[in-house]
Amino acid sequence: MAVVHDTTMTPGKLELLAGWLPRQPWYAGSGGELRKAGGFRLDDPAGEVGIEFMAVGEGGHVHLVPMSYRGAPLDGAEHALIGTSEHGVLGRRWLYDGVHDPVLQAQLVALLEGRAVAQAQSVSDMPEKTVESRYTGEPFPGGPAAVVNGPDGTELQIPGRPAVRVLRVLRPDADAAGAAGYVAGEWTSEDGGTVRGPLVIVD
Repeated sequence: MAVVHDTTMTPGKLELLAGWLPRQPWYAGSGGELRKAGGFRLDDPAGEVGIEFMAVGEGGHVHLVPMSYRGAPLDGAEHALIGTSEHGVLGRRWLYDGVHDPVLQAQLVALLEGRAVAQAQSVSDMPEKTVESRYTGEPFPGGPAAVVNGPDGTELQIPGRPAVRVLRVLRPDADAAGAAGYVAGEWTSEDGGTVRGPLVIVD
């Protein structure tokens, strides 16, 4: 179980994302102020990597940013680095676009297959009951997935299995009907209302 520390990060996550987010091919905003709009965590069984799926609001848009937090650089993932931050308890942390991190990939698959439980974003050892997941296909093999970023989001491609689509711009009307699997959850709209819809779809 990962421990959520009541401490600071300098610079903060939204500060780092303010420079990183507009450079992504799926970015739908206009450079406005970012706000935290929801999300959840997953535990790394080895207890080494922090995993968070953060919903980030900007005006009327909400982007989904899976992030992994590491105590040392991830080899070969320089292109996926969001930035570094000083954690008040853990020291320097390297923050990555988590779709490129094999630990996050493995735990997302575990969530889809029912072997992992989504955790609350800001409280230790508390399941996030608003997150629902389902997958009806053959089990995914181990090993890293190929990552394909495009204007519509990010695909994790595993040979012989359907693509796992991470929906980078969240919409309550995103169509998951007939999909082999999905992860659904809640986020906060610009006016403060609660919105529910798909976060990840397995085609």
